[in-house]
Amino acid sequence: MHSRFRSDPRLTVRMTVTLFLLGLLYVAFVAALIALLKSWVLVVVVAAALLGAQYWFSDRIALYAMRGRIVERDEYPELHGVVDRLCAVADMPKPVVAVSDMDMPNAFATGRNADHAVVCVTTGLLRRLEPAELEGVLAHELSHVAHKDVAVITVASFLGVIAGLIVRFAFYSQVFGGRRDQNTAVVFMTVMAVSAAVYAISFLLIRALSRYRELAADRAAALLTGRPSALASALTKVSGDIARIPTKDLRTAQAFNAFYFTPALGAGPSIGRLFSTHPTLEQRLEQLGRISGELGEAAAPGKGG
Repeated sequence: MHSRFRSDPRLTVRMTVTLFLLGLLYVAFVAALIALLKSWVLVVVVAAALLGAQYWFSDRIALYAMRGRIVERDEYPELHGVVDRLCAVADMPKPVVAVSDMDMPNAFATGRNADHAVVCVTTGLLRRLEPAELEGVLAHELSHVAHKDVAVITVASFLGVIAGLIVRFAFYSQVFGGRRDQNTAVVFMTVMAVSAAVYAISFLLIRALSRYRELAADRAAALLTGRPSALASALTKVSGDIARIPTKDLRTAQAFNAFYFTPALGAGPSIGRLFSTHPTLEQRLEQLGRISGELGEAAAPGKGG
Protein backbone atom coordinates (compact mmCIF):
# COMPACT_ATOMS: atom_id res chain seq x y z
CA MET A 1 0.00 0.00 0.00
CA HIS A 2 1.42 3.37 -1.07
CA SER A 3 0.75 6.46 1.02
CA ARG A 4 0.29 9.96 -0.34
CA PHE A 5 3.57 11.08 1.17
CA ARG A 6 5.57 12.27 -1.82
CA SER A 7 8.01 9.58 -2.93
CA ASP A 8 11.69 10.37 -2.56
CA PRO A 9 13.81 8.47 -5.11
CA ARG A 10 17.05 9.91 -3.69
CA LEU A 11 16.17 8.59 -0.22
CA THR A 12 15.35 5.17 -1.70
CA VAL A 13 18.68 5.04 -3.56
CA ARG A 14 20.64 6.08 -0.47
CA MET A 15 18.89 3.50 1.72
CA THR A 16 19.51 0.78 -0.88
CA VAL A 17 23.20 1.62 -1.29
CA THR A 18 23.72 1.86 2.49
CA LEU A 19 22.04 -1.49 3.12
CA PHE A 20 24.06 -3.09 0.31
CA LEU A 21 27.35 -1.82 1.76
CA LEU A 22 26.31 -2.83 5.27
CA GLY A 23 25.30 -6.25 3.94
CA LEU A 24 28.75 -6.77 2.45
CA LEU A 25 30.30 -5.61 5.70
CA TYR A 26 28.05 -7.95 7.67
CA VAL A 27 28.99 -10.99 5.54
CA ALA A 28 32.69 -10.16 5.84
CA PHE A 29 32.31 -9.67 9.59
CA VAL A 30 30.60 -13.01 10.13
CA ALA A 31 33.15 -14.76 7.89
CA ALA A 32 36.02 -13.24 9.87
CA LEU A 33 34.48 -14.31 13.17
CA ILE A 34 33.93 -17.85 11.93
CA ALA A 35 37.58 -18.07 10.83
CA LEU A 36 38.79 -16.68 14.14
CA LEU A 37 36.48 -18.44 16.57
CA LYS A 38 36.34 -21.80 14.75
CA SER A 39 32.62 -22.10 15.48
CA TRP A 40 30.43 -21.06 12.55
CA VAL A 41 27.28 -22.49 14.13
CA LEU A 42 27.63 -20.30 17.23
CA VAL A 43 28.39 -17.14 15.25
CA VAL A 44 25.61 -17.61 12.67
CA VAL A 45 22.95 -18.60 15.21
CA VAL A 46 23.75 -15.71 17.55
CA ALA A 47 23.94 -13.17 14.70
CA ALA A 48 20.68 -14.36 13.13
CA ALA A 49 18.86 -14.40 16.48
CA LEU A 50 19.95 -10.86 17.33
CA LEU A 51 19.04 -9.53 13.88
CA GLY A 52 15.63 -11.18 14.03
CA ALA A 53 14.94 -9.87 17.52
CA GLN A 54 15.94 -6.33 16.56
CA TYR A 55 13.77 -6.39 13.43
CA TRP A 56 10.66 -8.01 14.87
CA PHE A 57 10.68 -6.42 18.31
CA SER A 58 12.21 -3.00 17.59
CA ASP A 59 8.95 -1.21 18.47
CA ARG A 60 8.68 -2.89 21.89
CA ILE A 61 12.37 -2.43 22.64
CA ALA A 62 12.27 1.29 21.81
CA LEU A 63 9.08 1.87 23.81
CA TYR A 64 10.48 0.06 26.83
CA ALA A 65 13.80 1.89 26.68
CA MET A 66 12.15 5.31 26.40
CA ARG A 67 9.47 4.56 29.02
CA GLY A 68 6.72 4.89 26.43
CA ARG A 69 3.26 3.46 26.91
CA ILE A 70 0.43 2.92 24.45
CA VAL A 71 -2.43 5.37 25.00
CA GLU A 72 -6.05 5.14 23.89
CA ARG A 73 -8.22 7.84 22.36
CA ASP A 74 -10.13 8.62 25.58
CA GLU A 75 -6.85 9.44 27.36
CA TYR A 76 -5.29 11.64 24.64
CA PRO A 77 -8.14 12.58 22.26
CA GLU A 78 -6.36 15.56 20.67
CA LEU A 79 -3.20 13.55 19.96
CA HIS A 80 -5.22 10.74 18.39
CA GLY A 81 -7.20 13.29 16.42
CA VAL A 82 -4.07 14.76 14.82
CA VAL A 83 -2.72 11.29 13.95
CA ASP A 84 -6.13 10.30 12.50
CA ARG A 85 -6.25 13.39 10.26
CA LEU A 86 -2.69 12.98 9.01
CA CYS A 87 -3.15 9.28 8.26
CA ALA A 88 -6.36 10.03 6.38
CA VAL A 89 -4.65 12.71 4.28
CA ALA A 90 -1.62 10.47 3.69
CA ASP A 91 -3.81 7.41 3.00
CA MET A 92 -1.79 5.18 5.30
CA PRO A 93 -2.63 2.81 8.18
CA LYS A 94 -2.80 4.46 11.59
CA PRO A 95 0.13 3.45 13.78
CA VAL A 96 -0.10 2.68 17.46
CA VAL A 97 0.02 5.93 19.47
CA ALA A 98 2.20 6.11 22.56
CA VAL A 99 3.31 8.71 25.10
CA SER A 100 6.54 8.82 27.08
CA ASP A 101 6.43 10.58 30.44
CA MET A 102 9.59 12.63 29.88
CA ASP A 103 10.12 16.37 30.15
CA MET A 104 12.53 16.33 27.20
CA PRO A 105 10.46 17.50 24.20
CA ASN A 106 10.81 14.90 21.46
CA ALA A 107 9.10 12.27 19.34
CA PHE A 108 10.05 9.12 17.49
CA ALA A 109 8.61 6.43 15.24
CA THR A 110 9.57 2.78 15.27
CA GLY A 111 8.37 -0.53 13.87
CA ARG A 112 9.22 -2.82 10.97
CA ASN A 113 6.49 -1.55 8.59
CA ALA A 114 3.41 0.68 8.35
CA ASP A 115 1.16 -2.07 9.75
CA HIS A 116 3.41 -2.60 12.79
CA ALA A 117 4.47 0.95 13.62
CA VAL A 118 4.42 3.07 16.74
CA VAL A 119 4.54 6.86 16.94
CA CYS A 120 5.53 8.12 20.37
CA VAL A 121 5.65 11.67 21.74
CA THR A 122 6.90 12.86 25.10
CA THR A 123 4.73 14.74 27.57
CA GLY A 124 7.33 17.51 27.36
CA LEU A 125 6.60 17.89 23.64
CA LEU A 126 2.84 17.96 24.17
CA ARG A 127 3.16 20.71 26.78
CA ARG A 128 5.34 22.95 24.61
CA LEU A 129 3.89 22.82 21.10
CA GLU A 130 0.91 24.54 19.51
CA PRO A 131 -1.49 22.29 17.53
CA ALA A 132 -0.02 23.23 14.12
CA GLU A 133 3.52 22.59 15.40
CA LEU A 134 2.52 19.19 16.81
CA GLU A 135 0.93 18.32 13.46
CA GLY A 136 4.22 19.10 11.70
CA VAL A 137 6.22 16.91 14.08
CA LEU A 138 3.79 14.00 13.76
CA ALA A 139 3.77 14.33 9.96
CA HIS A 140 7.59 14.12 10.08
CA GLU A 141 7.41 10.90 12.09
CA LEU A 142 4.69 9.39 9.88
CA SER A 143 6.89 10.12 6.87
CA HIS A 144 9.58 7.89 8.38
CA VAL A 145 7.00 5.11 8.64
CA ALA A 146 5.62 5.64 5.11
CA HIS A 147 9.08 5.63 3.53
CA LYS A 148 10.06 2.48 5.50
CA ASP A 149 13.24 4.15 6.71
CA VAL A 150 12.42 3.24 10.33
CA ALA A 151 12.88 -0.43 9.43
CA VAL A 152 15.98 0.36 7.37
CA ILE A 153 17.69 2.32 10.14
CA THR A 154 16.78 -0.44 12.63
CA VAL A 155 18.35 -3.14 10.48
CA ALA A 156 21.29 -0.91 9.58
CA SER A 157 22.09 -0.18 13.22
CA PHE A 158 22.17 -3.91 13.96
CA LEU A 159 25.73 -4.33 12.69
CA GLY A 160 27.09 -1.78 15.14
CA VAL A 161 25.15 -3.44 17.96
CA ILE A 162 26.52 -6.91 17.24
CA ALA A 163 30.07 -5.54 16.86
CA GLY A 164 29.79 -4.08 20.34
CA LEU A 165 28.39 -7.33 21.70
CA ILE A 166 31.26 -9.29 20.14
CA VAL A 167 33.73 -7.14 22.08
CA ARG A 168 31.95 -8.08 25.31
CA PHE A 169 31.81 -11.69 24.16
CA ALA A 170 35.57 -11.61 23.66
CA PHE A 171 36.02 -10.62 27.28
CA TYR A 172 33.56 -12.98 28.93
CA SER A 173 33.19 -16.04 26.70
CA GLN A 174 34.83 -19.27 27.62
CA VAL A 175 36.52 -19.12 24.23
CA PHE A 176 39.00 -16.83 25.92
CA GLY A 177 38.89 -18.51 29.28
CA GLY A 178 41.24 -21.17 30.48
CA ARG A 179 44.68 -21.19 28.90
CA ARG A 180 46.19 -17.78 28.20
CA ASP A 181 48.70 -18.77 25.53
CA GLN A 182 50.03 -16.64 22.71
CA ASN A 183 47.52 -17.94 20.16
CA THR A 184 44.62 -16.99 22.42
CA ALA A 185 46.00 -13.48 22.79
CA VAL A 186 46.36 -13.10 19.02
CA VAL A 187 42.79 -14.26 18.40
CA PHE A 188 41.53 -11.97 21.15
CA MET A 189 43.26 -8.89 19.72
CA THR A 190 42.18 -9.74 16.16
CA VAL A 191 38.53 -10.10 17.17
CA MET A 192 38.73 -6.78 19.01
CA ALA A 193 40.31 -5.06 15.99
CA VAL A 194 37.80 -6.49 13.50
CA SER A 195 34.85 -5.56 15.72
CA ALA A 196 36.15 -2.02 16.21
CA ALA A 197 36.65 -1.56 12.47
CA VAL A 198 33.19 -2.89 11.67
CA TYR A 199 31.62 -0.63 14.29
CA ALA A 200 33.44 2.44 12.93
CA ILE A 201 32.45 1.79 9.30
CA SER A 202 28.82 1.00 10.10
CA PHE A 203 28.69 4.05 12.39
CA LEU A 204 29.72 6.40 9.56
CA LEU A 205 27.40 4.81 6.98
CA ILE A 206 24.39 4.96 9.29
CA ARG A 207 25.07 8.59 10.27
CA ALA A 208 25.26 9.65 6.62
CA LEU A 209 21.97 7.90 5.84
CA SER A 210 20.29 9.20 8.99
CA ARG A 211 21.10 12.84 8.24
CA TYR A 212 19.59 12.59 4.78
CA ARG A 213 16.48 10.75 5.95
CA GLU A 214 15.76 13.54 8.44
CA LEU A 215 15.85 16.15 5.67
CA ALA A 216 13.62 13.89 3.55
CA ALA A 217 11.11 13.54 6.41
CA ASP A 218 11.06 17.32 6.98
CA ARG A 219 10.41 17.87 3.28
CA ALA A 220 7.65 15.24 3.10
CA ALA A 221 5.96 16.57 6.25
CA ALA A 222 6.06 20.17 5.02
CA LEU A 223 4.52 19.21 1.67
CA LEU A 224 1.83 17.01 3.24
CA THR A 225 0.67 19.62 5.77
CA GLY A 226 1.31 22.63 3.52
CA ARG A 227 2.72 24.49 6.54
CA PRO A 228 6.52 24.30 6.59
CA SER A 229 6.62 27.34 8.89
CA ALA A 230 4.83 25.36 11.63
CA LEU A 231 7.38 22.56 11.39
CA ALA A 232 10.20 25.13 11.42
CA SER A 233 8.70 26.72 14.52
CA ALA A 234 8.52 23.33 16.24
CA LEU A 235 12.13 22.58 15.31
CA THR A 236 13.33 25.91 16.69
CA LYS A 237 11.35 25.56 19.90
CA VAL A 238 12.27 21.93 20.59
CA SER A 239 15.97 22.37 19.75
CA GLY A 240 16.21 25.41 22.00
CA ASP A 241 14.54 23.66 24.94
CA ILE A 242 16.68 20.51 24.58
CA ALA A 243 19.83 22.66 24.57
CA ARG A 244 18.85 23.97 28.02
CA ILE A 245 18.43 20.51 29.55
CA PRO A 246 21.43 19.48 31.71
CA THR A 247 23.80 17.16 29.85
CA LYS A 248 23.55 14.48 32.53
CA ASP A 249 19.80 14.23 31.88
CA LEU A 250 20.37 13.72 28.14
CA ARG A 251 22.85 10.85 28.34
CA THR A 252 20.27 8.06 28.50
CA ALA A 253 18.32 9.50 25.60
CA GLN A 254 21.35 9.97 23.35
CA ALA A 255 21.53 6.25 22.54
CA PHE A 256 18.28 6.71 20.58
CA ASN A 257 19.21 9.89 18.69
CA ALA A 258 18.86 8.19 15.29
CA PHE A 259 15.13 7.71 15.97
CA TYR A 260 14.34 11.14 17.44
CA PHE A 261 12.73 14.15 15.78
CA THR A 262 15.60 16.24 17.18
CA PRO A 263 18.81 14.82 18.69
CA ALA A 264 19.31 14.95 22.45
CA LEU A 265 22.37 17.20 22.38
CA GLY A 266 23.32 19.88 24.86
CA ALA A 267 24.26 23.45 24.08
CA GLY A 268 27.64 24.52 22.79
CA PRO A 269 30.03 23.15 20.17
CA SER A 270 30.79 19.45 20.20
CA ILE A 271 33.02 17.23 18.10
CA GLY A 272 30.14 14.76 18.22
CA ARG A 273 28.13 17.01 15.93
CA LEU A 274 30.47 16.05 13.10
CA PHE A 275 29.05 12.52 13.39
CA SER A 276 25.49 13.54 14.21
CA THR A 277 22.45 11.47 13.28
CA HIS A 278 20.73 14.71 12.22
CA PRO A 279 21.59 17.66 9.98
CA THR A 280 22.11 20.96 11.76
CA LEU A 281 19.14 23.08 12.76
CA GLU A 282 20.30 25.70 10.26
CA GLN A 283 20.22 23.17 7.40
CA ARG A 284 16.74 22.02 8.32
CA LEU A 285 15.38 25.56 8.64
CA GLU A 286 17.00 26.58 5.36
CA GLN A 287 15.27 23.73 3.53
CA LEU A 288 11.91 24.55 5.12
CA GLY A 289 12.40 28.19 4.14
CA ARG A 290 12.84 27.18 0.51
CA ILE A 291 9.73 25.00 0.62
CA SER A 292 7.78 27.83 2.26
CA GLY A 293 8.76 30.08 -0.64
CA GLU A 294 7.76 27.45 -3.20
CA LEU A 295 4.36 27.05 -1.56
CA GLY A 296 3.90 30.79 -1.27
CA GLU A 297 3.42 30.54 2.49
CA ALA A 298 3.12 33.94 4.15
CA ALA A 299 4.72 33.07 7.50
CA ALA A 300 8.50 32.90 7.64
CA PRO A 301 10.02 29.64 8.94
CA GLY A 302 10.73 29.67 12.64
CA LYS A 303 8.22 32.46 13.37
CA GLY A 304 5.41 30.30 14.61
CA GLY A 305 2.61 28.15 13.32
